[in-house]
Amino acid sequence: MAAIFPFFDTGVRIAMASLVLYGLLATSSLSVTIRASASAPGMLRHQVNAWWRIFPAISLALLTYPFGPPVLACAVFLLACRELGQHYRGKLAFFRLGAAMLATFVLLLGWRQPALAQILISGAIALQALRCRLHFSPCRVVWLLLLATTGAMYVLTLFSALPFGPRANLGWLFYLFTLTALNDIGQFGAGKLLGRRRIAPAISRNKTWEGLAGGLVISQFVSWALGTYLSLADAGTLALYAALLSLAGFLGDLMFSAVKRALAIKDFSALIPGHGGILDRVDSLVLTAPLLYCLLRGIA
Repeated sequence: MAAIFPFFDTGVRIAMASLVLYGLLATSSLSVTIRASASAPGMLRHQVNAWWRIFPAISLALLTYPFGPPVLACAVFLLACRELGQHYRGKLAFFRLGAAMLATFVLLLGWRQPALAQILISGAIALQALRCRLHFSPCRVVWLLLLATTGAMYVLTLFSALPFGPRANLGWLFYLFTLTALNDIGQFGAGKLLGRRRIAPAISRNKTWEGLAGGLVISQFVSWALGTYLSLADAGTLALYAALLSLAGFLGDLMFSAVKRALAIKDFSALIPGHGGILDRVDSLVLTAPLLYCLLRGIA
């Protein structure tokens, strides 16, 4: 089994860290349930309990590493096609083109010519961003968002090819998922409790400096605790990564908020109660995944 799924040979510490996360989630769910009343909004319960859908999907992908993350990435991509297709003039045509892009860039070039796939995806994102800047239209920004999501999901499939060995590669992937998720939660919680000064009110009224600071503090603690426990890097490197990834996660969220405002929508879909659509959940990951991969390639 360990020969097919390295998790069973190298993932013992990750399994223990996951149990801690599930314990925290269970405590949060129980606390929200106990305090449920007329003054406790149902949306909060939805937001907490929705993580019981998200965490198991990530856990299954890690458990079946290295096959699980590519499957998860493809599933996210197809769901993103479905959500973005709602805002394109031809929904079925958009989904078909997206699926063809997945087959071309990821399944074909990604396995046979990964360097070429990275160049093509990066070039396509840059070109589409330029087109949006020259002449903005909902259709163009939808394609830009899909290309950015494609790049991030493709990067997830590359973590298994990092030159650190199965244990460290799996550890860095777990680190990415955990830090991105808890940074989002930290920003949300600090923003709700302490948020006063808005960063970009024209884009999102919920993004505050206090929320950004809260996410940064949580990210620093999580990065140090998890990185040290999994023996990923020294304290200085982990502190730097935490700061950069926390900021990237915030910018990814802000970028998707700007797109939603341009499309005049609140959420991309109602797939995950309390969270919106799949794109509402991977907005931070779209920037944190490529950033962490580039940082790790830089020290490899």
